[in-house]
Amino acid sequence: MAALKPMTKNQVLDHMAKKTKVTKKFAGEFIDEFIKLSYKEAKKSFVVPGLGKLVVVNRKARMGRNPATGQTMQIPAKRVLKFRIAKAAKDAVL
Repeated sequence: MAALKPMTKNQVLDHMAKKTKVTKKFAGEFIDEFIKLSYKEAKKSFVVPGLGKLVVVNRKARMGRNPATGQTMQIPAKRVLKFRIAKAAKDAVL
């Protein structure tokens, strides 16, 4: 069974341009600005209605194991960016 390939950026731009009846260049500029805005606002959490939410999560320090040597080690606490999928998106896809 052949694996499904994700859409390329070019295919996404082409689809959005046709659907909204704008130029491909304008669709590209819109998507680029939307992405820049999401990066800037992610610190406060950024919601894409119907799709999900970008949130910053604080991970606690924990014990881990080096897979090469088997030695236990302390993994430090850190901040990570997560995307939480909206229920509507899950229901539509799954």
